[in-house]
Amino acid sequence: MKKHTLSTTQLMFVVATRAMLGAGIGLLAGSRLKTRAKRAGLTLALIGAATTVPAAKLAFGKRPNLWERLTG
Repeated sequence: MKKHTLSTTQLMFVVATRAMLGAGIGLLAGSRLKTRAKRAGLTLALIGAATTVPAAKLAFGKRPNLWERLTG
């Protein structure tokens, strides 16, 4: 199994993107919600989806971290 090292800030970014996407989909799936709540759900889902690619690159990219770039 591969190990991926993320800083706390990077981990929180990945978690926040997943949470926004999940909350947005949850709001869109709610059948009793008003139009305003569904619009907010759509916004959250779109932001979560748009930030998925940068979060995936951050988590699974092969780019060395700053310390490795400076010392190696």
